[in-house]
Amino acid sequence: MKYTLKNKKLTVIFESKGATLHSIKDNDGVEYLWEGNPEYWSGQAPVLFPICGSIRDDKAQIGDGKQTNMPRHGIVRKKEFKCVTETENSILFEIESNEEMLAQYPYEFKLGIEYTLKDKKITIRYIIENKDKEIMPFQIGGHPGFHCPLYKEESYDDYELVFEKKETCTVPTPVTETGLIDMEHRSGFLEDTDTLPLKHDLFSVDAVILDQLKSRAVTLKSKKHNKGIRLDFEQFPYLILWSTAKEADFVAMEPWIGLSTCSDEGDKFEEKRNIQYVQAGEVKEYEFHINIL
Repeated sequence: MKYTLKNKKLTVIFESKGATLHSIKDNDGVEYLWEGNPEYWSGQAPVLFPICGSIRDDKAQIGDGKQTNMPRHGIVRKKEFKCVTETENSILFEIESNEEMLAQYPYEFKLGIEYTLKDKKITIRYIIENKDKEIMPFQIGGHPGFHCPLYKEESYDDYELVFEKKETCTVPTPVTETGLIDMEHRSGFLEDTDTLPLKHDLFSVDAVILDQLKSRAVTLKSKKHNKGIRLDFEQFPYLILWSTAKEADFVAMEPWIGLSTCSDEGDKFEEKRNIQYVQAGEVKEYEFHINIL
């Protein structure tokens, strides 16, 4: 089921399946969100929980001798959420663990996804409640894909990503066959610059995993006009950039709390990078912002 938030500047549509963004349009009729063309990528902006990316062979040891068995990006992105609160400028979706999810991830939880629209800013808030009796380890992340180019007469190469700070960093190597990350083999990526020109061949292997960024904001900009998108991700240590190898007209800018299983990690879930914990009966919240320019 679809829901809409609208003000004088933006119309934003949401889909209860996956509690995901479905459309972001400005008053000029420009669509900013990737439409989910299945020829390239049927997704639009899935919610990643309780893992970001993949775990080795889709399984890991978790808790006190238990096992988790989860597909890439976790267990909620294709599930139906309930809309529990809807106001003039916000909407809250929730889902609770059930038998199917408990078989994959052995913790009772409630996950809320709240969207708030103010002016030209969309705030996405993740609300993780541990309804279990044990401490609950998890990761969470966003995966919004944005149209690039925004206009048909433009090309992908007309766009660039501008970081809030000058960056010098290397990136690890994604392993396409497994979805895991080779941390032993890193490549130079940014060298004392705040600008990354976009080219399709950036994604000829797979995603670009930015795990050394100082910036906590990045802007997708055109060289031909002033429209664009700024992503603010203060609470998220990793930014993933991705598009398909088929040269689709989108770029995903993904704030992640954690990463796929890395080559220097074992198969204990709690030993993954930046794993988060929420105590029994408690709640943790994370948010990021999409600003339409």
